[in-house]
Amino acid sequence: MDTDVIVVGAGPTGLMLAGELRLGGARVVVLERLARPTGQSRGLGFTARAMETFDQRGLLPRFGQGETLEISPMGHFGGVQFDYTVLPDGHFGARGIPQNQTEAVLEEWAAELGADIRRGAELVEIADGFLDGDHVEVAVATAGGVERLRAAYLVGCDGGQSRTRRLAGFDFPGLPATRTMFLADVLGCNLKPRFLGERLPNGMVMAAPLREGVDRIIVCPHGAPARDRDDDVTFAEVARAWQHITGEDISGGSADWVSSFSDATRQVREYRRGRVLLAGDAAHIHLPAGGQGLSTGVQDAANLGWKLAAEIRGTAPAGLLDSYHTERHAVGRRLLMNTRAQGIVFLGGEQSDPLRELFTELIGGYDDVKRHLAGIVSHLDIRYDLTAADGADGTEGAGSPDSAAPVHPLLGRRIGKRPLTGAGGDTDTVRLLRGGRGVLLDLADDAALRSAAAPWADRVDVVTAVAKPPEDGDDLLAGADAVLVRPDGYVAWVVGDTEKDPAPALGRWFGAGRSA
Repeated sequence: MDTDVIVVGAGPTGLMLAGELRLGGARVVVLERLARPTGQSRGLGFTARAMETFDQRGLLPRFGQGETLEISPMGHFGGVQFDYTVLPDGHFGARGIPQNQTEAVLEEWAAELGADIRRGAELVEIADGFLDGDHVEVAVATAGGVERLRAAYLVGCDGGQSRTRRLAGFDFPGLPATRTMFLADVLGCNLKPRFLGERLPNGMVMAAPLREGVDRIIVCPHGAPARDRDDDVTFAEVARAWQHITGEDISGGSADWVSSFSDATRQVREYRRGRVLLAGDAAHIHLPAGGQGLSTGVQDAANLGWKLAAEIRGTAPAGLLDSYHTERHAVGRRLLMNTRAQGIVFLGGEQSDPLRELFTELIGGYDDVKRHLAGIVSHLDIRYDLTAADGADGTEGAGSPDSAAPVHPLLGRRIGKRPLTGAGGDTDTVRLLRGGRGVLLDLADDAALRSAAAPWADRVDVVTAVAKPPEDGDDLLAGADAVLVRPDGYVAWVVGDTEKDPAPALGRWFGAGRSA
């Protein structure tokens, strides 16, 4: 094999996956058709859960500290603003971080870990045999001609127009685009801020200052038909749409770049076909409501990376790699649901006013509604159904209704940042995940538990510690004697008053242990 994994696309999803694979010991080549980054930034931040995912790998300081890493407690759902701190650890996420900075941070990290990132390398063919063979072979166009590469697996992280998805024959059902909207960074227009958007009779516009003299604008005219994604967009076209909606003439300005997007909503039926997998926008496209696309892709990569690396090392238990589809397809399906709902509320025109009024009333009057919607958009509500070998809801409250044993409230959820103290001093649950390994937290100083976990020492760190009560009082670790945390930060097993032996859970998620 030339490498273990070929990743197509050097956006946030592909670069995050490359780093995760390297942490797991897999060789990885990243193919990017662009010879250099464009410098364009569709995204300007990431959700609270994506922020935690970066923190698990020690990456947050690379994005800035203090005021340079702005965390917003305020967010919105369909343009209706509210405070996300109704959730424990809750906030809307980090904002003011252009996507090109996110890509630069992740590219630097992946390269430091040993990922082979090849720019000016475009996937042009996937050879037959990837469905049932023992490898995948691709043709890659470069400045020097067409090269062929072989790997154990290929992962498409090449966006909504994914060539990987088309070449591998993934079915991509959903709803076609019904309208065209515009995105641009404009210069010399001196626009008043419209941070949450302004709904006017002819459409909706948003504007936010990026830096001195430059504003990010989003223009959503009513009645603009869907267009071919390959059609070029001009600043003159964007300026006409802006004037049609606002009455303001910005044609005397200019633009760093302009682009169009739509409300098309699609998701592949399967995230894996043989030795080809998809992640991020290659697997799902949607209206960019709440900046969730980049964040979902990063979390797809965090879920897939450790599982695929274990498969390549030969330590993965049966079905581990398939759990990527089971868990993340459900999350993607829920993403499409919430972005469609937000589009109807925010962009539906006069006919959606009653629905918007109802959302405003519910959000303003009921904390349970705020918590539910904040959890959806921040991605803090994700809960995998880990009580059964198959099936994952990917949402708040998922669980096995047929399970006879009670389900601990932490099972299947993210561990979050929980302060700990032990023989090695103070630490926290996020810091323990920096190496991309599993973590078994021994919270009762149980020598028998540590002995039972010893055969997995090459894959799982056993840490004896005491959990400090969190400041918000939401102590999900209360009453837990031990917690098994997967490398992606989700709790796979909790011991309390019943099951004391960690071996079955360790075997299920990390494969057979090694004998002494």
